[in-house]
Amino acid sequence: MKRPRPVWLFDLDNTLHDASNGALRLIDEAMTTYIARELRLDPAEADVLRLDYWRRHGATLLGLERHHGVRAAHFLEDTHRLPDLEAHLTVNARDRAALKALPGRKFVLTNAPAAYAKRVLTGLGLAGAFEAVISIERMRCFGRLRPKPDGRMLRIVLARLKLRPERCVLVEDTLAHQRSAHALGLRTVWMQRYLWRNAHGPEVGARLRRKPVYVYARIPSLQKLRIHFC
Repeated sequence: MKRPRPVWLFDLDNTLHDASNGALRLIDEAMTTYIARELRLDPAEADVLRLDYWRRHGATLLGLERHHGVRAAHFLEDTHRLPDLEAHLTVNARDRAALKALPGRKFVLTNAPAAYAKRVLTGLGLAGAFEAVISIERMRCFGRLRPKPDGRMLRIVLARLKLRPERCVLVEDTLAHQRSAHALGLRTVWMQRYLWRNAHGPEVGARLRRKPVYVYARIPSLQKLRIHFC
């Protein structure tokens, strides 16, 4: 009996494109500026708070929402305007071709806002490659924002899409997100292309040649997905 095709859930930044050397630097600067303005801090204090909330909560926004009453919609719109974004987008051409040719349903699952994600996909020439974008705005559970790696959110997303966890493959650069997905029964892929020279993100300093037990496969490029799944 032929095995059903996987349903793919792709992270966006540092999975589909090299965000650390472009878009994420712009976003970090915009977040620091926002925090300094809204909380009346000097830029150095604002930058420390941005990093602290990111490390403690998994997303700067969660800390601002919980401790300062910052409205998520206002924060996301303000910090992701990024007028020069398209000039900072880079993607490997072979990865782009491999992604477009990959069989099966494909979704983007990102902690970024929808408008930003759609701009990035359009700028990368990938807007038509995905069935839908599941952005941070769609990650509220019982009134609270619960982005990746929250397992409750992922369980709700799969239920909405009528997907069984064992059919799904999460392709990610962030190990914490893969650990959570694996616990729910998804197969997980650690995309490492942009981590080898990455100075941004939770995997800085990670031993990239190891494969944690909750990772099904680690790959240096999206072209390798066919080896493991097709």
